[in-house]
Amino acid sequence: MQIVHTIFDRLIDLENIFLSWNEFRRGRIEKFDIQLFERHLEDNIFQLSEELMSGTYQHGSYHTFHICDPKPRVISKALVRDRLVHHLVFHELYQIFDPTFIYHSYSSRLGKGTHLAVSNLAMAACRLSHNYTQPIYALKCDIKQFFASVSHQKLLQLIKNKINDTQFL
Repeated sequence: MQIVHTIFDRLIDLENIFLSWNEFRRGRIEKFDIQLFERHLEDNIFQLSEELMSGTYQHGSYHTFHICDPKPRVISKALVRDRLVHHLVFHELYQIFDPTFIYHSYSSRLGKGTHLAVSNLAMAACRLSHNYTQPIYALKCDIKQFFASVSHQKLLQLIKNKINDTQFL
């Protein structure tokens, strides 16, 4: 059994990559790009692991397309191997940052999600309106193009404040 010393060591561990692949592919197996990657799964994962280990991994280009869901949006989709790396990195960052989030942060968190958010909102509305006898107000808003406009340098600095593993960074 291999002893894992750093976040990066854990990230590039073959067992971890295969486990992440199984999580990543769940619910997506009918997608052609997933099937193509899985056709030569071991070769693809061993190659990805080697590139990560040697520092030669390069993120590929994105496929950009438009959807209406319900408003028009531009989607940029990475290659399967890059999305697997995203999954690996997200898993490590999640373990570090999730404990620092407030309880009422619901998106992309284990045991949370839209249904719990709506349920908790309904309970709060009932309590704050004194069993729906007084009016209350809620604001639903979105910051237009937030992820496209946020400073990547500031985000990286926030991550560096929590992580001292230079290989992982």
